[in-house]
Amino acid sequence: MTEKRIPNLKEFYPYYLSEHQNATCRKLHFVGTSLVILLLAYILITQTWWAFIGIPLIGYGFAWVGHYFYEQNKPATFQYPLYSLASDFILFWDLLTGKQPFNPKSK
Repeated sequence: MTEKRIPNLKEFYPYYLSEHQNATCRKLHFVGTSLVILLLAYILITQTWWAFIGIPLIGYGFAWVGHYFYEQNKPATFQYPLYSLASDFILFWDLLTGKQPFNPKSK
């Protein structure tokens, strides 16, 4: 039996949130995405193009530590790479603006 694929980002995001219920995991995602944004700004300002290799290392590094050690699940990146990437930035914005709490269990 094959698993049903999630057809769009709007339907994927609730699933993504369900896979990010641990506060430390969310914080690690937030730090990783923040550093990716800062690194991207640095690259564009200084034109240090080789530093692009750091973007996936930083972004995925923080996220995967959060999943492996705290959330204890498999990152959605492997099954839904584009939806997962987009959701990382949506979650970052939702955390930054307070739409999502860092600790969802305290809601």
